Amino acid sequence: MTVGSGRFGRLEALAAAVEGIEDAMIYGRVAAVRGLLVEIAGPVAAMRLGGRVDVEVGAEVVIPCEIIGFSGERALAMPFGSLDGVRRGCKAVVRGSAAGVRPSEGWLGRVVDALGRPIDGRGPLPPGPRLYPFKADPPAAHARKRVGAPLDLGVRALNTFLTCCEGQRMGIFAGSGVGKSVLLSMLARNTAADVSVIGLVGERGREVQEFLQDDLGEAGLARSVVVVATSDEPALMRRQAAYLTLALAEFFRDRDASVLCMIDSVTRFAMAQREIGLAGGEPPTAKGYTPTVFSELPRLLERAGPGTGEGTVTGLFTVLVDGDDHNEPVADAVRGILDGHIVMERAIAERGRYPAINILKSVSRTMPRSCAPAYWPVVRQARGVLATYADMEELIRLGAYRPGASAEVDEAIRLMPALESFLAQGKEESTSIGDGYARLAEIMTAA
Repeated sequence: MTVGSGRFGRLEALAAAVEGIEDAMIYGRVAAVRGLLVEIAGPVAAMRLGGRVDVEVGAEVVIPCEIIGFSGERALAMPFGSLDGVRRGCKAVVRGSAAGVRPSEGWLGRVVDALGRPIDGRGPLPPGPRLYPFKADPPAAHARKRVGAPLDLGVRALNTFLTCCEGQRMGIFAGSGVGKSVLLSMLARNTAADVSVIGLVGERGREVQEFLQDDLGEAGLARSVVVVATSDEPALMRRQAAYLTLALAEFFRDRDASVLCMIDSVTRFAMAQREIGLAGGEPPTAKGYTPTVFSELPRLLERAGPGTGEGTVTGLFTVLVDGDDHNEPVADAVRGILDGHIVMERAIAERGRYPAINILKSVSRTMPRSCAPAYWPVVRQARGVLATYADMEELIRLGAYRPGASAEVDEAIRLMPALESFLAQGKEESTSIGDGYARLAEIMTAA
């Protein structure tokens, strides 16, 4: 990872800021407000889809909005904040500059909102020389490098059975209250990456400080940038938080860093996009989700992965499955985009085993190539034991299975307590890839 700082870097940032100053002010007027939608009359030809408009409510009160569509001679915009105080005739200033941020290494250790503004009370953020757009295109498929070496996540169940590589994208699928956020905090603290960029999309406001202080900790925050958009913020802010998270990850990737990018959760991003689409007049389709939800998901998730240089973005995205239905529309769409999925089950959590990962239903699409060749037979054998026990679990629990009826089942019954202990891991505990493989081999070869 290369670091650029000093006087030259500050001059570059100043020159870029001067270039961004607009030559003339173009503005329209608020013509109507319908729900969360603001209709703007005026020079519609100067406005563009996805462009920014600042609605001036008072002398010092400005509400930033994004243009999401057009209707006749009016532009349709949605606000990034509350519409309180907006009245008909308010000036709506069109911003010609591209929507984006200018991040720098000075953003490490900071907490920002969805627009890249600091919210941690530690003063302004040092700008970088280059503008990174919120909605960037993924690297060209033919120019991207392949995924790199196995990445140590610090979680035994993932390191051994679902080995992840640098630049891989994995989804964590679970219902509410099954332990997604706790697993995410373990990964944020233990993963061997240079930089972590964490997006809390639609998170409960109460849990933000708990995550920063208890889960991430001072050492984890020092090498991280955290983007926060709580559940009470407008849909545009919640969607924007996901875009900003990927933009920051791309900045550090371009500095040749190994970046861990985490978003909690992609489902709330999809819900925010649904709100925006419905407000803009899109027809609801599967479970009320609009067509743009399923076009925006791949555009967002494909931005993670290997770059064209040495840097990589390893993506770990949580998916909140509605009603524990792992085939609901968003989960089904995301599973087809990512390079693997980690399934967490309520039944396992109810037994008291955390993290509640169902190994048999989870897949890493880089296996077996990402697994150490010497240990691949051990991993396959352990998966076979887990599958055998799962097939006979009901009979075993009911006492209907008679020992000696099947050698495979007898071996599964003997090994399951040790495997369950292996798969369970405390929140503060960390295990390397090598230690995980070695411990699994000991269990499988025990007499």
